[in-house]
Amino acid sequence: MTNARPAHAAADHPALPREKVGVLVANLGTPDNTDYWSMRRYLSEFLSDKRVIDYPRWKWQPILQGIVLSIRPFKSGKAYRTIWNEEADESPLMTITRQQTTKLTKALATRYGDDVMVDFCMRYGNPSTRSKVRAMVAAGCTKILFCPLYPQYAGATMATANDEFFRALMGEKWQPAVRTLPPYFDDEAYIDALAGSVERAYASADQEPDVLVCSYHGLPFRYLTEGDPYRCQCQKTTRLLRERLGWADDRIITTFQSKFGPEEWLQPYTVEEVARLAERGRKRIAVIAPAFSADCIETLEEINEEIRESFERAGGEAFTYIPCLNDDDAHIAALVGRIEANLSGWLD
Repeated sequence: MTNARPAHAAADHPALPREKVGVLVANLGTPDNTDYWSMRRYLSEFLSDKRVIDYPRWKWQPILQGIVLSIRPFKSGKAYRTIWNEEADESPLMTITRQQTTKLTKALATRYGDDVMVDFCMRYGNPSTRSKVRAMVAAGCTKILFCPLYPQYAGATMATANDEFFRALMGEKWQPAVRTLPPYFDDEAYIDALAGSVERAYASADQEPDVLVCSYHGLPFRYLTEGDPYRCQCQKTTRLLRERLGWADDRIITTFQSKFGPEEWLQPYTVEEVARLAERGRKRIAVIAPAFSADCIETLEEINEEIRESFERAGGEAFTYIPCLNDDDAHIAALVGRIEANLSGWLD
């Protein structure tokens, strides 16, 4: 629809687009490519975030810029190349987030028609949160629901995504009304979607795994003592999943991955725990990553390669990686349910 001057406005009033509601989906982010400079730009933005690494800037930045970013882009680029979507020339996270957005757009259009505009952004890298907020406002979105796709809240994930969204709003002359999607770690439809993915994986396995490892992205333990609820929400997700599956306590465990730096992080560490399971005779395991809404470097490379290797070196025999929910229809339905609930009063 073309822009039009508001009714009863003066003749010199600029034409405006028709008002609508924006639904802006957000995920962590991805490098533009796997070369050194693309990786360095991405990692510099990510690892400079005070929500991720909260050391004083004067202490951390010389280490980051002088040491870490001289080495880590090569290692990370090599890891990304093992999972890169060569056909689309992008990371799997970008591909999957686009697929999720397409399905969300279709589902929300069925109910709301063109009263809703759906798009996605990344906290780090492209497309940036700022660029997508600008595009939504320019398209006539006077209200925006911001949806970080993190089931569990953590300062280093959901909070920093919200921070960037709020910073983007600071650049708008006419700010839209906004809401942010709360965590959905205990949402029944989300738990059902997780359970369905487990049941399908177990049904197709040659032999049923001895234990299901729920591997969540880790955080420094100190963050828990400072008030971050992430560990508690992860543990509740695991408990609700166990109850939904009707399993005994010893068939499912919670672990944490991706430790970085010298501090103690949330434990047990996945890479160590899977080895202990093998050593204790649990030779067949399955691993699922409930904190990730889409497969990415931490799941496709870290879990399916590094963590798998740790398990097999310790004598493990069968390792089943259960993919993230991605654009699975049950996952999309769960997200649509949360989005519709948080659009209440704006469109109904």
